[in-house]
Amino acid sequence: MNKLVTYQSEENFAIVTINNGKANAISHEVIEGLNASLDKAEKENKVVILTGKAGIFSGGFDLKVMKESPESAKELVTKGSKFSLRMLSFPQPIIVACSGHAIAKGAFLLLSADYRIGVEGDFKIGLNEVMIGMTMHNAGIAIAKSRLSEVYLNRSVNNAEIYNPKQAIDVGFLDVIVPEKHLLSTAIKIAEMFSKLNKKAHSETKLKVRKHHLQDLENAIELDLQSNISINA
Repeated sequence: MNKLVTYQSEENFAIVTINNGKANAISHEVIEGLNASLDKAEKENKVVILTGKAGIFSGGFDLKVMKESPESAKELVTKGSKFSLRMLSFPQPIIVACSGHAIAKGAFLLLSADYRIGVEGDFKIGLNEVMIGMTMHNAGIAIAKSRLSEVYLNRSVNNAEIYNPKQAIDVGFLDVIVPEKHLLSTAIKIAEMFSKLNKKAHSETKLKVRKHHLQDLENAIELDLQSNISINA
């Protein structure tokens, strides 16, 4: 799709890979590439596997952009929130093959997918916004409320608690973990299984199940557009 996001089309699914530097950061260009990838997958009517680099799925939004100005931060966060909204309402199943660390927006992408596979190991998964001086945005809270276990919601959002992959299953970030060497093969196996779902039934059911959460997220995005979003020193 572009130099930071690649699209590999297979018979029943597509593999979308983020590759953006050491942190695999979510930048404007990455979001553009991700949207273009979903455009193509939707046109081809294929299940999507979204993954990252070995050892890191994504460390979150590009901090250089986030620290430029409140306006710059708001623009990037809004694009990211709208992409999560698109993932949550996407007509085909989206599987995240979480290849390692998933922090901040990286973790929110996990919360925006239909099925999440993590890898065993010393990896960090969670929402560190409060830790780095960012008041959690309304859209982030809406996404977290829709997918995280209620027991862990405040610990994750208010306290910026970070988890290892095994803990992340109970919290609600992941559905299963596998050895790193089995990550892609497991994702492909599940994608093949999901490709047998009735596509119309899956899409319509997803929208019914998530109706109130999607509306809450749309409202939260509008609230964020009226607010200041920045990282405090």
